[in-house]
Amino acid sequence: MIYFKFRAAWSQTRGVLSRALSLAAAGGTLVVLMGGLTGCAVPAGGSRDMLTAADDSDARKRARIHLELAVTYFSEGKTTIALDALKQSLSSDSGLFEAHNLRGLIYMRLNEPALAEEGFKKALSLQPNASSVQHNYAWMLCQQGRMADASAQFSAALANPNYDARAKTMMAHGVCQAKAGEAAAARTSLLGAYQLEPGNPVVVYTLASQLSKQGDSRSALAYIARINESQWANPETLWLGIKLARSNSEGLRMAQWSSALRARFAGSRELGLLERGAFDE
Repeated sequence: MIYFKFRAAWSQTRGVLSRALSLAAAGGTLVVLMGGLTGCAVPAGGSRDMLTAADDSDARKRARIHLELAVTYFSEGKTTIALDALKQSLSSDSGLFEAHNLRGLIYMRLNEPALAEEGFKKALSLQPNASSVQHNYAWMLCQQGRMADASAQFSAALANPNYDARAKTMMAHGVCQAKAGEAAAARTSLLGAYQLEPGNPVVVYTLASQLSKQGDSRSALAYIARINESQWANPETLWLGIKLARSNSEGLRMAQWSSALRARFAGSRELGLLERGAFDE
């Protein structure tokens, strides 16, 4: 199973909230799944044995090789090359739900929502309880403004007790709920994501940003301080913290984070905003 993680590249990311929930981000919120389906084979003697990659047909082995290449190209932003490799995978064997999931992701990146939806639906027809596919499909639906359908897919993903990316799904769900004007539900989802991964800077930033928009600047300040006083501080987190410190009359924090922004991110857009006093932009 391969996830595009955002944590390693956090200090270099820009547009944290939008990028963290974007297909093109350095590790965004969407998930590419790799790894074989498992099942049980029943030999003549009647004993059961789990199916592994060793049991794959030659066609499926070829499909997996091409799929792995497609995932690599996709993660490097080489979308067209990834699509070519994916087509070779599907031509060898169209039965891998991971391949159809990737097809959905590729067409999302190419801004072809109808083809993306086709990929996700096919993946779910092959593996109905694939939470990562449900997550990706939900995010696409959210981007299209189909909030009820998106919420249903997010909820289905979270209903799987074996799903290991729950914080990411809760965070994305929370952002979509906020977009739909469901402030209370968004807060609940984002707090749930934080409880699962309190050390995840994207989760913390997203929660702080949403609390700030909801007018809870005191709580937002407490959360953004967790990032700004750590190695994960970047121009956007510092700028949000500066604005929140200002609104809460926290002069010392405002001065500290302003100094950090000047010293560490001299060419940033946020420093320009600070120097102009553009706190409302």
